[in-house]
Amino acid sequence: MQLDTLIKNVTVVSTDDTAPDGGQRLDIGIVDGKFARIEADIPESDAAEVVDGRGLVAFPGVVDGHQHWGIYNPLEEDTATESRASAQGGVTSGITYMRTGQYYLNQGGPYREFFPKVLAASEGRSFIDYGFHLAPMMKEHIDEIPSIVADFGVPSFKIFMFYGSHGLHGRSQDQSEFLMIPPGERYDLAHFEFVMRGVQRAREELPELADQISLSLHCETAEIMTAYTKLVEEAGELSGLAAYSASRPQHSEGLAITIASFLADETNLPNINLLHLTSAKALKAAMLMQQTFPHVNFRREVTIGHLVADIDTASGLGGKVNPPLRPRDDVESLWDHLLAGHIDWVVSDHACCKEEMKFGEDPDDIFQAKSGFGGAEYLLPALVSEGVRRGLSYRRIAQLTSLNPAERYGLGATKGRIAVGYDADLCLVDPSSAWTIHAEDSESTQEYTPFEGFELSATVTDTWVRGMRVLDEGKVVGEPRGRYLRRGVAAKEDA
Repeated sequence: MQLDTLIKNVTVVSTDDTAPDGGQRLDIGIVDGKFARIEADIPESDAAEVVDGRGLVAFPGVVDGHQHWGIYNPLEEDTATESRASAQGGVTSGITYMRTGQYYLNQGGPYREFFPKVLAASEGRSFIDYGFHLAPMMKEHIDEIPSIVADFGVPSFKIFMFYGSHGLHGRSQDQSEFLMIPPGERYDLAHFEFVMRGVQRAREELPELADQISLSLHCETAEIMTAYTKLVEEAGELSGLAAYSASRPQHSEGLAITIASFLADETNLPNINLLHLTSAKALKAAMLMQQTFPHVNFRREVTIGHLVADIDTASGLGGKVNPPLRPRDDVESLWDHLLAGHIDWVVSDHACCKEEMKFGEDPDDIFQAKSGFGGAEYLLPALVSEGVRRGLSYRRIAQLTSLNPAERYGLGATKGRIAVGYDADLCLVDPSSAWTIHAEDSESTQEYTPFEGFELSATVTDTWVRGMRVLDEGKVVGEPRGRYLRRGVAAKEDA
């Protein structure tokens, strides 16, 4: 077999539980965008192109299961620029959360009319492969769930629990105007239950895809946050990220997780993803709910931002995000749970928010600032840097960033591992290349980063998507050739 590309002199990280924690010295052969040979000492004469891996570590391409392209900038723009930033962080597949209402496309209506516009806006612009999760915001969307899976290849859905009566950035606002839902409808606990019933109905109607169909939840409690926001502002004792964390207290997460879990049990929906958990109380609730409802297949997610930054170390109000960055004790609790095996994947929650959008008329008022920031470009290098120091193995990092999200979100047959027959998505990491984060070095259009000045000890040097190099010794190269990832029925038809 003549190889298109042969990558030699690398340590290949396997996601298999029986593989060495630190990887194996192997060569990687690629044909037609797939891994064709993973062996030791493949002759250079077997390949049209030979790449010297320079003794670096080859990780599976990161499957970043939580991004937000198009939330603050036009989707066309974000697809192009933020996919470039993603490649810098070893990300080869990104899945973006998308919904109707204000932000994103700023449109309402059924997904049969809305989602084709999303696909058209992103087509031909991405440097990485990409997909979408969709949020049923109104009754008609619930009715559409089976067709969304079958027609669009989207088997993953989301509920934003705090949207019920709380603003996106920290104060209450008119729900119907913000969410663009029909008169008389509410985005509340009853709606969340009906969404769960709709997702479960889709699993029953499409049994061959039931394992791929899941529901993700942003777990914060609107009423608690509204009350605490008022308390924090009236007291005036806290400012900045500390004030924002206090306004969205940790027990709000725990309460929302408990409610979501009871609803999952009530509706017989087993595939539940608890997103961006940030605190000891959130993890306490999540672990308790796993024990209470062992038949529910919970998956627990944390972001790289919540693992490496806290309310004191993040650089300025640019670190405002939902749920908030927390005090250091909560960060250490996340690491304890991660090392104990209680976390299923690590994501970026990348949401590029430029300075002109991010900060309010008073740039020092945390409640005027918008929520969210980019970070996909730091996902793998930061996790390797901090994780290895704490005892996290290469194999476990690959599972957390690639295998586990790929399998949960319907990509497990083609993405998430370096193995024969899989898409040739990989990145090379220099685990001993120290560098300092500066926003100006990112391909993102976001001019700042809450990680400004953070020291990392590992660098992603090269990234391939389906055998095509998109990052070459730290520089984005080539044209945008990323594909839309049609999962579920559509994915099988395309295979």
